[in-house]
Amino acid sequence: MTLEKFLRSRAESWSELELLLHEASGKAERLRPDRVLRLGALYRGAAADLALARRRFPADPVRARLERLVAQGAMAVYGGGTRRRSLRAFFARDYWRTIAERPAVLGLAAALLLGPAVLAGAWAAGEPSGAAAFIPGSFQGAIDPPADSGADAAQRAVFSAELFTNNIRVTFLAFALGITAGIGTALVLAYNGLLLGAVTGGAIAAGNGDAFLEFVIPHGPLELSCIVVAAAAGLRVGWSWVAPGDRPRATALAAESRRAVGIVLGTMPWLVAAGVVEAFVRSAGLPSAVLLAVGIGLFAIFWALVAIRGRADSAPAGAPAAG
Repeated sequence: MTLEKFLRSRAESWSELELLLHEASGKAERLRPDRVLRLGALYRGAAADLALARRRFPADPVRARLERLVAQGAMAVYGGGTRRRSLRAFFARDYWRTIAERPAVLGLAAALLLGPAVLAGAWAAGEPSGAAAFIPGSFQGAIDPPADSGADAAQRAVFSAELFTNNIRVTFLAFALGITAGIGTALVLAYNGLLLGAVTGGAIAAGNGDAFLEFVIPHGPLELSCIVVAAAAGLRVGWSWVAPGDRPRATALAAESRRAVGIVLGTMPWLVAAGVVEAFVRSAGLPSAVLLAVGIGLFAIFWALVAIRGRADSAPAGAPAAG
């Protein structure tokens, strides 16, 4: 086949494909059903034409035109649906599976955070003056006696926002420091566990226990869950460097880092949910029992999803069960 005959016989189809791609603007679902079918047929024809052009006319500009058409057609025909399905599968199943596949690492992260918290809480409750020297100034309002604190609603809101901001910072720092073979992650968890326990114990010793718990209970359990999950991701990255198994260390680190980044990205919406609760629910003047129910409910939903959707045999909604 000569180039002239090739262009004469196929140029009309290419022009029609260009018009359909312009109409679809990268999303085939914008077209009517009959035009979607036509788009698919034209795309397959252009792909065959590209193969011929690469073989017979590699230096002619028609090759570049067909490569552009086929790339745009592939994005319109396959790209959008695949991305949506992948995103759906990630949040419905893959995120939870990735968390649940390493329960020992989750347990270690929780122990590194909550173990020091319990010890520091007991110490601060018995030695509030010593705890006061350890607690940063931004959290001192929690351990001031009620008669001396003079905390109004605005000050309480500032304190709660400071606590939430600190937890966000800790979440990402605990993940990022996994690259230090997990040592930085462990130190961040231990220090913030000590801080959490000292503030809680000091508040109880000062007579502010109920008020402090009302501040943190609606969003605190979910935030702590996010910290543990992100820290576990960091520990996984660190361990892949220490013990890569039978793979090269760089390969193991790259593979685990991709999974860990997925964990952090999947955790971000839950951090946003905790922020929404902190901003609106906690400040709504609801009874303590309602605040407690919100906090425990969010905590239970998150870990129930880890347990249920994180099972290896779980399948996305509408998919056939493995037989």
